[in-house]
Amino acid sequence: MNLRQLLQSLAPGFLPLIVFILADAVWGTRIGLLVAVTFGAFELVVHWVRNRVLDRFLLLDLGLIIFLGAASMQQGNDLFFKLKPALIELIFSILLAISIWSPKNIVWMMSRRYLKDLRLDHGAMKRMRRGMRALFWMLLAHAGLTVYAALAMSRHAWAVISGGVFYLMFLGFALSGVLRKYWRKSRWNYQYRHDEWFDLVDESGRVTGKAPRTVCHSTPGLLHPVVHLHVLDRRDRIFLQKRPHFKQIQPGKWDTAVGGHVRSGESIGDALKREAKEEIGLEEFHATLLGVYRWDSEVESELVYLFITRACGPFAVNPDEVEDGRFWRIRQIRDQLESGVFTPNFVQEFPLIADNHQKFHNDSGRIPGKNDSGLSTQRRLRTQQ
Repeated sequence: MNLRQLLQSLAPGFLPLIVFILADAVWGTRIGLLVAVTFGAFELVVHWVRNRVLDRFLLLDLGLIIFLGAASMQQGNDLFFKLKPALIELIFSILLAISIWSPKNIVWMMSRRYLKDLRLDHGAMKRMRRGMRALFWMLLAHAGLTVYAALAMSRHAWAVISGGVFYLMFLGFALSGVLRKYWRKSRWNYQYRHDEWFDLVDESGRVTGKAPRTVCHSTPGLLHPVVHLHVLDRRDRIFLQKRPHFKQIQPGKWDTAVGGHVRSGESIGDALKREAKEEIGLEEFHATLLGVYRWDSEVESELVYLFITRACGPFAVNPDEVEDGRFWRIRQIRDQLESGVFTPNFVQEFPLIADNHQKFHNDSGRIPGKNDSGLSTQRRLRTQQ
């Protein structure tokens, strides 16, 4: 639960107080209490009609309104009712304290009705507890101010402190959170200003964010798209490239003819054409999309778009990207498949190429355009390293 969601759960309970303050100013304390109770009951009914369940917080709030309102009228003053906001905040402070400093996170358990099936990892839970600590001290401070205002200050001062100050405190905290987020984002962008950026995607290929190459290549789970292109000649030989020894991942091993990342904002088709030209000088080709699969290694997570094409060369191998390149016979590859000379990715993809290479011809495929996600595949692969 973030602070916005927590505020959404807190706000309905404070609305009757605002209603009381307004009604009290117009009609007096007795009618103000009656209007506040009626409004609280109305909130409870609306929530029941919408969700078919009683909101425990609203029910508690309504009970406090009735109890403290009755006590106030019996004593001939509204002191007890004035203490209601502080009591609500103290109750929440106790729940927060238990959730922060004990193994049982009651707030998280209560918030599941808002977050449904959402799961939080260790980092997210740590950030949640940090936010709850800030909220705990804010509620405790405001509860103390409210009690002091109810006992020693005028009705007008109490109304401002118990109502307006409460929302101003949260507004200030929310603005500080926005500023902190902006500062972290600015510092992040400056730190990786010279880095190449990739889109982050889900397993359907939908973009969910972006991150620099350095972070993607050191954080498994940050799924980002890549393109692989297998190149066969008319004799069904497969062209492979040898990865340079300076590469961070799988250096010195034989790999798919073309393989590279999709830049942030770039289409799959444009990335395929760019990588083919950059690595082996291949242009003006047609490609068939064989499948899309997820590949998780110890250093990164990739969503691989796997293509095949036919081209005989000769190819202009880029020495800045590729150490060597040549055609291999399928039998040669099979004989050495478990020798460790090939990348795990290629070992994973080779059976699909070897078993189906005769089905694909130069005029049968296409390269997806900017509006083509490439997900209508002939075969969808699901693997993990």
